[in-house]
Amino acid sequence: MKKTSFIISLVLTIGFVIVLNSQLPLGDSKTPPLGKFLNPFVGFWQNGEAAELQPYTDLKLDKLKNPVQVVYDDKLVPHIFAQDEEDAYYVQGYITAQHRLWQMDFQVRATEGKLSEVLGKRTINYDKQQRRIGLAYAAEKTLERWIQTEEFRYLEAYCNGVNAYINSLSPKDYPIEYKILNYKPEEWTPYKSAVFIKSMANTLARHDQDVEANNMLNMFGREVFDFLYPDDNPKQSPIIPPGTPWDFEPVKVAAPTSPQIDEDEDDKTITFNNPLPKQYEGLGSNNWAVSGKLTSSGNPILCGDPHLRLSLPSIWYEIQISTPESNAYGVSLPGIPFIIIGFNENIAWTQTNVGRDVLDWYKIKWDNAQKSAYQYDGKSKAVTYRIENIKVRGGKTVVDSVRYTHHGPVAYENPEHPKYDLALKWMVHEEPIDNELAVFWKLNKAKNYEEYVDAIMGYECPAQNYAFASKDGDIALWTQGRYPLKYEEQGRFILDGSKSSNDWQGYIPKEHNPHIKNPERGYISSANQHSTDSTYPYYYRGGFSDYRGRILNQKLDQMSDISIEDMMKLQNDKFSLKASESLPVMLANLNTEDLLEEEKEYLNKLKNWNYEFVKDSYAPTVFDVWFDELYVAIWDEIMPMRDSVAILYPETWRTIALINDEPNSDFIDDKSTAETETLADLVTNSFKKAASEISSWEKKNNTEANWRNYKNTKIGHLADIPGMSRTNVDIGGYGNALNAVSHRHGPSWRMIVELGDEIKAYGLYPGGQSGNPGSPFYDNFVDKWAAGEYYEIVFMKNASQTSDRILFEQTFE
Repeated sequence: MKKTSFIISLVLTIGFVIVLNSQLPLGDSKTPPLGKFLNPFVGFWQNGEAAELQPYTDLKLDKLKNPVQVVYDDKLVPHIFAQDEEDAYYVQGYITAQHRLWQMDFQVRATEGKLSEVLGKRTINYDKQQRRIGLAYAAEKTLERWIQTEEFRYLEAYCNGVNAYINSLSPKDYPIEYKILNYKPEEWTPYKSAVFIKSMANTLARHDQDVEANNMLNMFGREVFDFLYPDDNPKQSPIIPPGTPWDFEPVKVAAPTSPQIDEDEDDKTITFNNPLPKQYEGLGSNNWAVSGKLTSSGNPILCGDPHLRLSLPSIWYEIQISTPESNAYGVSLPGIPFIIIGFNENIAWTQTNVGRDVLDWYKIKWDNAQKSAYQYDGKSKAVTYRIENIKVRGGKTVVDSVRYTHHGPVAYENPEHPKYDLALKWMVHEEPIDNELAVFWKLNKAKNYEEYVDAIMGYECPAQNYAFASKDGDIALWTQGRYPLKYEEQGRFILDGSKSSNDWQGYIPKEHNPHIKNPERGYISSANQHSTDSTYPYYYRGGFSDYRGRILNQKLDQMSDISIEDMMKLQNDKFSLKASESLPVMLANLNTEDLLEEEKEYLNKLKNWNYEFVKDSYAPTVFDVWFDELYVAIWDEIMPMRDSVAILYPETWRTIALINDEPNSDFIDDKSTAETETLADLVTNSFKKAASEISSWEKKNNTEANWRNYKNTKIGHLADIPGMSRTNVDIGGYGNALNAVSHRHGPSWRMIVELGDEIKAYGLYPGGQSGNPGSPFYDNFVDKWAAGEYYEIVFMKNASQTSDRILFEQTFE
């Protein structure tokens, strides 16, 4: 009996141990090995941090030339003071990894298509597509160029610092995500930094509507297409003020020898297949600088707030780096050295996305069934193959063979995809010409306008609007990047890849990129609108904001005696031109006699509304839902196809212009009925639908539909791990307002710098310095950010400077 009991106990114990060290199914994912995860010595318990910041111990590191002092302030911002630049970036790498290691790892895996190595078969298709669009291929090209530069040693020093931190870890020290996902850190390399750079390009330089535009042109014909999708908004307020002379002789661009779109009947058909997602309208950024003649202090002020997808850990890491060559403060990107947005004792700089279309799709005429060669100017041209080996945790390696034409990769192999068999031509893949690695190194230590221009001339992709201000009193802006030379409408539709006349014809000379210095109006500004008016001699298209740039310029035009507080209010401005230009005509055409009592209650919420998207107001919700319903009603010729075909959505400004200026247009009709509806009919019916939708939402969610609740701004964890995100953040704002906060996007870093004898600077981002969810510095900035408040920045001149904001020092030697 005792023997039997012992055997049973032994079997149960062994089974329990096996269970605790296995990953168990949990929905579509798996639990971490519970034994390891719950182990008090190496498990998640070790990731908890004290509520009070504890001083770090001094460290001895092999590859430092001289001791480096690091001073931490009360936000956990490190202020690095080094005698040598390589030492400075070595310590930057170490400290960044100390606070953001898993974030660095995960973002690179997601970009190059290596998530399946740690997440298993559920991410195979995602990884395959990342490989097929050529991000790893692009990173390899970039790294080849970087290795040839003098500044590569700074990247190597940064990587060495990251690896010094990784090598100091034991399993108990791993960030909690490694424990949850049950894997361990890998060595950080310059290649991974190159991949990270491509992740930014993938986010900011991937705008295209070629397939959608092609479908709409074939469906409606040229006349209707031009009416629905005009190139320019006549109300736009471009970055470079209209009337600015172009003091250069433009490069001539040859017109195609034959139509870019093949006239065969096969090319005129609409392919009904899996649709493409609607491109997000409102994602972008703001920056501006006002000269001393407009400020109360007589000093220039620079402001910037890049709008990106909100995440925890934050995309940015705040830091100061001081060496004998420079003393710069700002935010860095975990994964690469230097400060990306910031200031030093002499200048300040910040960026917004340009948004130009630098991605085209080419139709390939294959020579054989194997698709190993294609037609090009009447001759056969062989493809090259890139073999992608996708390692899968717990499964077999997936091998994918990607065809590369001279245009680029054939990115989609599924016949049901709208871009099936098309070749991708993308600036991200182009062989680097300049030295992008030196751009921010030079900016960090630039002293004046000339050095700022010299720095950004090396910048290529993703193109950015670089706003600048200096202590000398200069303000300036360059729309800097590498742009293809294109003939009129080249790349607006799918291009015939068999004709060399449709290839890119080189690049616009960088000195011809739109720029301005010390304009008469006293300010420079950008908010992702068009770079120029129609007088600019080069053709370009893209995804441009139609509202924020206009709001910004209108408000700056009215300002004088400007203070830092005025700039804070402007960055947090919630006024919507979209609402002010559309709601009056919507209300004027609403038949109030047909409204039910509940519907009238919602209408009352719009009375006396000032078009501000404040968090506690009902009016923004009613307007937003109503406008969306009216949009669908107006474009009923197009919208029913959105679930079966890639369509091009008419822009919001075009819709507003239609209801204001052409209320009797043929598009103002419900095509599903025999009657001819008026604008009043569509407005009234859409309001009723909106009221019903809001009422249903309130009942379902058991809460009032004020703007904060309805918008439900979320700052999500990078891997969407429950409990590590912030939901329903207490904030207003709107995608088309200057404070462009939506459900998942918003100002990722707000910065204001006044450049006087003493620098005055303020900044804040929606997160915290630590990537550890168990740290009090994980999301401690969020509430202050949501309230529109700022921290005054501690900009130190030397390591011995005293301040009540300084908490402790650490020495690396």
